[in-house]
Parts: sequence; structure tokens; C-alpha cells
Amino acid sequence: MCILTGAGGEAMLRSLPFAPLRRRSGLLCLVIVVFVPCSVLVLISAPDLSQEQTLVQRLAELQAKLQHLDSMHQARQEEVHILSQHLGMLLTADGNNSSLYLPLSPEVKVLLQNLTGLQRGESSQLLHLPSIYHFLPHLLENPSSLRPAYCLSRGRTGISVVLGIPTVKREVQSYLLATLQNLIDSMTEQEAADSLIVVFIAEVDQEYVLQVARQIEAQFSERVESGLIEVISPPASFYPDMENLRETLGDPPERVRWRTKQNLDFAFLMMYSQPKATFYVQLEDDILAKKNFISTMKNYALQKISEKSPWFVLEFCQLGFIGKMFKCVELPWLVQFFLMFYNDKPVDWLLDHLIHTKICSLDKDSKHCKKAKSELWIHYKPSLFQHIGTHSSLKGKVQKLKDKQFGKVALYFPHKNPAATVESAIKHYKQYSLTRAYLGETFFWGLLPQPGDHLVFRFTTPLLIKHYLFRSGNAEHPSDRFYNTSVEVLPESSHAIFGKFDYNATSDGFVIIGKFDAMGVAEGTVDPQLGPISVLRLNVHSDSDNWAILSEINISSS
Repeated sequence: MCILTGAGGEAMLRSLPFAPLRRRSGLLCLVIVVFVPCSVLVLISAPDLSQEQTLVQRLAELQAKLQHLDSMHQARQEEVHILSQHLGMLLTADGNNSSLYLPLSPEVKVLLQNLTGLQRGESSQLLHLPSIYHFLPHLLENPSSLRPAYCLSRGRTGISVVLGIPTVKREVQSYLLATLQNLIDSMTEQEAADSLIVVFIAEVDQEYVLQVARQIEAQFSERVESGLIEVISPPASFYPDMENLRETLGDPPERVRWRTKQNLDFAFLMMYSQPKATFYVQLEDDILAKKNFISTMKNYALQKISEKSPWFVLEFCQLGFIGKMFKCVELPWLVQFFLMFYNDKPVDWLLDHLIHTKICSLDKDSKHCKKAKSELWIHYKPSLFQHIGTHSSLKGKVQKLKDKQFGKVALYFPHKNPAATVESAIKHYKQYSLTRAYLGETFFWGLLPQPGDHLVFRFTTPLLIKHYLFRSGNAEHPSDRFYNTSVEVLPESSHAIFGKFDYNATSDGFVIIGKFDAMGVAEGTVDPQLGPISVLRLNVHSDSDNWAILSEINISSS
């Protein structure tokens, strides 16, 4: 075998014919036949090396996709096999003159024998493989137990990466919308076209499910329509009696219910996502992601495949189950393991036990086991995801977990703003004052805004404002936003302006030019006809359950 590289080699490869598509065991395969004289040798230059690396990566991607297609083919074969078994039962029942079936004609009997492979004199007893119903027998009581109760989908499949995000109703605050916004902002358009985000609302209260789904659809309508975001929820019949679980590990009943449900939630989400992509990544609803994280994960996975690494999980975050990537073809291993031991241990423990079972030897020490596990469970550095939530979905549990390998997170974005004096009746926390935020030294953090509270920016010299941007909340406190808050300006010559134009104005002469949206951002331009502006203010119209952060203040003058 000879490897042809360089410009001449590339031209020669282009001229080679490709063998036609062939079928092997019912699966469509692409067979490429290349004949290269061993006497041909071209030196590798730097650009050609890059091209060779690209080719290796593409071959690895093709290998991964073919493996995924093969698993889908096997799933169809399994369905045909099950149907064949049922036909065999029908044939046997007719032979036994069962009253449950109508007599079959000789032609139909021959057809059934050919389809099932059941010949005269052979035993009709069928061996049954274990299935999900052995571990969750209650699923047999409802034919819809394995069908999403709610599904918002455009049917996107055949992509590289599917991101699974389970979310539940939190008593304190939800980080879901902020997490989705961050994930989308961290993707390029090319990455978004090759990805899928599945939001799994792990609640059976349909009113709450519809509420969250409508929020997602309203906030990310274009992304939902394009197929990037899907939303599903489980049927109530998917879960066993959660009040009748075995108490394990000495945990109190509430914690046993919480971790048991989490195991089942992950299994449902993985089963739904498995046929849609080549790789699956488990995330949470309270995280941050680094820019271009999709390409980074995909390229690293393909690199390991090209190196023939036997990896089972690639870890892009050290915390819990966040940022764990699996090949979709291997998700059945996880799902089966979770369903077998869903009542016994937490989900991250089960993942570790599965890896231990696959690779560790009983006659070797823990050091050998750790080294062996590192071949299947590979850590990527630096981390691509950071945990931002404080309040766990388990009632009363507060977790300030941070991945130290993620690096520093920008909590504010400084700008050089026009000279002004600033004031507010909202009391600031510690050193996070409005004056310092306006100067770009930190962010503003105010305690519980109330109706009628103002943040006032009084310009030293009236100016023509070209553009404004106020961003509330930050990476560590995404829910500390301004809600129902308007942006208002006071023109230098307000009386003359109002005499000529019709503006939406307040009783004290301010013109309303914008408001904060659902994501806590207010951005826009100021009509030049208003002339120079002497004062800009933010006007709060309702109570807030949270404190409020201004992480970005940017006022541009023309």
C-alpha cells in the first residue's frame, strides 16, 4: 500500500474512478478503490500536510456517519426480526388449531414459513431478549408511555451534534432561556446548521410544559422554525410510582426520588435524540459555553476516531454530567444501564460504573484501572462549559460548583461613554455602583428595583445620541435583569419638539424611545429630530423578584 501526497498526488487522486455503490447485508456502502503505483512518491509540503489532515478528518467523519447509519439499519433489522417472530407465532397458532386465529390458506402458510424461517419439525419456542419492559413493567399499561407527551419539532436529522438539555421547574429561578441564548450566540451559522438542541421539559404538568414551550418559541422563533431547537416532554405514564421506590444508599426519600427521576429523564432524552445525529452531548439548563464549542468538540471527536482511539465518553467539562459527549450509536449502552439501576445510584455514578465494568480487571489494582478507564473516558482541556446556576433542582440544595479549567468569565463589558452625572434611588450592592459601571470599571448591581425607580444619566453637554445599548444580567447571575423597564430621553428643546412632532411622552416631558426585552436587553437609536439630548433615564414600572445588574452601558453620540 502506498500513500500519495502533495500537489501531484492530489491531481492523480482526482483522476481516479470510484467504484459504484454496493450493498452489504442490506446496508448501502460506498466502496472506493484506488490503485497507486508504489514507485510514485511526492514530498509533503506544509500546505499539502494541511490538506492531508483535512482529508483524514473527513474520512473520520465519514466513518462515524457510516457507523451511525449501520446502527439505524440494525434497528430496522430488529423491527423486522420482531415482526418475523410474531408471524411465526401466528403460523404456530394456526397449526395448533387455536381459536384465536382464522384458518390460513396453504399459500399463506408457505409465505409465513419463508419469512420466519420456521420449518416443519422445528421448535416454535422463542427466546426473548431483555427489554425496557423488564425494568419498567408499568410501561406495558399504556401504549403511549414511550411517546413524548409534547413535541415541538421540525424533524431535523442527519446532523453531526445533538445537544440534550433537560430542564425542570425550579422554585427560585430558571436559567433556561439565558442558557439557550448563550449556546446560540456561541455558535457560528455553519455550526448551527449542523447541530440540534433538544430541550427536554421533564415535567408532566402540561400547563407548565406549554408555558415554557411558548417562551422558547417566542424568544427563539427563527431558531425553532429552522429546526435548530426542539422541545419535548415525557408522558406521566413513563415514570413508575415515585412514592414507592426502594430507599438506597441511605438517602432520604426525597433525594431518592430526585436522582431516580433524573436517571429516567436522561434515558428518555437519550432515546429520543439517538437517531438524529452522529454525536450526543449532555448539557444542563444553567451553563455557559465558549465560542465555537460545536466545532471544537466535533473536531476533537473526529481526531480521536482517526487515531483509532476506543473512547466511550469525551469530557468537555469536569462537573457532573455537563459536557459529556458520546457516539449516538453507543447511547443504548447508557440507556440500558440507566434503566437497570435507575433506583440504585445517581446518574454520574452509573456512568463511572459502566466504564469500570467495561475496562477494569478484578485482578489488577486501582492504579491500573484508572489508567485503563482514561482510554475510554478522555478529558479535554480547557473546559468548554461552565456551570452558572446556584439553586439545584433538588429542593433546598445550593451548589456553587465552578469548573476551574473554564477560565475567567466576562461579567461586564466596558465602554467609553459621554461625560455625565449619574444617579439612582436603587441602592447598589458593595462596590457595584452605577457611577463605576458607567465608567466601565465594573457592573451595576442594584437591590430589588421597585416601580418608579429611575437610573438617570445627565449629560454634561447635551448631545445627539446615535445609538444606545443597555444589557442587564451577567454570566454568573443571568436572571438579575431589568424587566418592564423603559428607556426615556429628555430633549434639550422639548417644548419646541413636541409642537412639531407627535411622540409618546411622559407627564414630565421625557420621550419613550425603547424598553428592555425578555432577555434583559434594551438597544436602539434616537430619532435625530429630537435634537440634542440632555438626560437619558431608565424607568422601572413593576416590582422585581431579583436584584438587577447592568453589565453593559454603551451610549454613542454622533
